[in-house]
Amino acid sequence: MKIERTTQIGEIMEECPEKAEVLLSYGMHCLGCPASQMETIEEACEVHGIDVEEVLIELNK
Repeated sequence: MKIERTTQIGEIMEECPEKAEVLLSYGMHCLGCPASQMETIEEACEVHGIDVEEVLIELNK
């Protein structure tokens, strides 16, 4: 699965649950929160003040 800016957190957790470790390492501790499931990775990064490009590189390794 190629993760892009518009990929929803819920999609990532469903298809690549091992990526949770990457998101947690960036301080995204709300992965199980119902609201975060519909949030895109770009939106989550914006809320947490994180560079989305950096996160995408890590998620797509």
